[in-house]
Amino acid sequence: MPIVAQSTETTDWVSRFADEVIEESERRAPGKPVVVASGLSPSGPIHLGNLREVMTPHLVADEIRRRGHQVRHLISWDDYDRYRKVPAGVPGVDETWAEHIGKPLTSVPAPKGSPHPNWAEHFKAAMTESLAELGVEFDGISQTAQYTSGVYREQILHAMKHRGDIDAILAQYRTKKAPAKKQQQKPVDEAELEAAEGSGAAAEDDGSSGSAGYFPYKPYCGNCEKDLTTVTSYDDDSTELTYSCTSCGFSETVRLNEFNRGKLVWKVDWPMRWAYEGVIFEPSGVDHSSPGSSFQVGGQIVGIFDGKQPIGPMYAFVGISGMAKMSSSKGGVPTPADALKIMEPQLLRWLYARRRPNQSFKVAFDQEIQRLYDEWDRLEAKVADGSALPADVAAHSRAVRTASGELPRTPRPLPYRTLASVADITAGHEDQALRILSDLDPANPLTSLDEARPRYDKAEAWINTHVPADQRTIVRDEPDTELLKSLDEQARESLRLLLDGLADNWSLDGLTHLVYGVPKVQAGFSADATPKEVPPEIKTAQRSFFALLYQLLVSRDTGPRLPTLLLAVGQERVRHLLGA
Repeated sequence: MPIVAQSTETTDWVSRFADEVIEESERRAPGKPVVVASGLSPSGPIHLGNLREVMTPHLVADEIRRRGHQVRHLISWDDYDRYRKVPAGVPGVDETWAEHIGKPLTSVPAPKGSPHPNWAEHFKAAMTESLAELGVEFDGISQTAQYTSGVYREQILHAMKHRGDIDAILAQYRTKKAPAKKQQQKPVDEAELEAAEGSGAAAEDDGSSGSAGYFPYKPYCGNCEKDLTTVTSYDDDSTELTYSCTSCGFSETVRLNEFNRGKLVWKVDWPMRWAYEGVIFEPSGVDHSSPGSSFQVGGQIVGIFDGKQPIGPMYAFVGISGMAKMSSSKGGVPTPADALKIMEPQLLRWLYARRRPNQSFKVAFDQEIQRLYDEWDRLEAKVADGSALPADVAAHSRAVRTASGELPRTPRPLPYRTLASVADITAGHEDQALRILSDLDPANPLTSLDEARPRYDKAEAWINTHVPADQRTIVRDEPDTELLKSLDEQARESLRLLLDGLADNWSLDGLTHLVYGVPKVQAGFSADATPKEVPPEIKTAQRSFFALLYQLLVSRDTGPRLPTLLLAVGQERVRHLLGA
């Protein structure tokens, strides 16, 4: 297929990589689909750092599709990796799972209560569901299926035949490691989530152990299923291989040209797959920038399999802002599913699309999510009126649609902070939420909560799971008579001015104008006076007035935006609580 003209979105990183990948694919495999790849290990919850491993090639693949090219986005599920440790904070898992350490992930039982057949499928399912919601199209490849069905048999035999060459490459990087420094673990709300090498390879040996020499292949034990095995002999001609297990003492001799219960070690497995699948583009985490990293070493080993290293940008950490205490106390890390409970898929896609792979960023689970949504809504408005910068238009386009079409969106995307405040105040009462939201714009009232969904549901989930109980809004049942009696005449006048204007200003805009206008009128100015037309002291007076209203309504100095709060409380109750 000839290279078509580059898209008009020329200033973003996705388009630049797409140009490079299309050109390289035409050189290596003219006329064939472009192949991009990701690798994920379902060894536990697949977190938002791992998501960058998928979103980076997804965005590039989607741009290539938009240009009319055929492209395959492979996700290799590294489910034939060894089970390394029992992760903390996984429901339905206890210390007894330690007995499975060393087995393939697909041979480890799923957490108690899971409907899935094994550990790997349990965590794959959650990620697959999230990727569907994000609009990510991919071809999933189970490495368990590949290895146990003999798909890689020729590659394994080839690697064993050339084990001396592989050993020589790896030997260039084998150095004595310095003792690891003990570091204090960061709380999850400050931690950076690194998407580690597909199978957590940093902790995996490279196959060099054993007195019989170097072998790039690890059998899983025929007795205990663990990979705590050592190859003790191998014959290239007959492919006869003998191994022993240091865990259970089992030993056996097999013919490798018939044996399907083992795998290549990671630093050989990854480049073998590049060659086998013809991968043109696959990113890698920051750990690959060091000498001896899997990506660097793989760039040499791939030649043994007559392949070439993919274009592989390094991607940076993903940080987390304010993950809920309920999650961090369990030792867990936030997953895409956690993020998608509180934000629409367009927003999450945008976070990964707007930053170059080598730029770090944070996913917000705290109050920052409201500012993030405000920024997104401003971008939407700029795109709509044609004032957005080209790079921002490109990032927006990649967030809201794929080559297959537009992602489902909220019909009436009301401000997230407003929806969160309404959800907070109404505490699950949908009829009350609809009443308040209908009053926001009386000229065009909301007729059903469905018009505000799914954004409303995301905001409600955020309030219920990530806002501490002591920060929730509870409206008073009865007036604070002691406070009302203690007010001076100026404060009482401010309440009278507010109450007198309620009926005529009962909308979001009207109440905003009213609550900001009362202190101006008291000072002798028009309620319409701009900040430039009034002295700075007016701001102080406004803050004092707002604090008084919060105290009378919710017994706190702060709370949701006052216009939203007033709408939520309702005219009759506001009058009652303000001592009308």
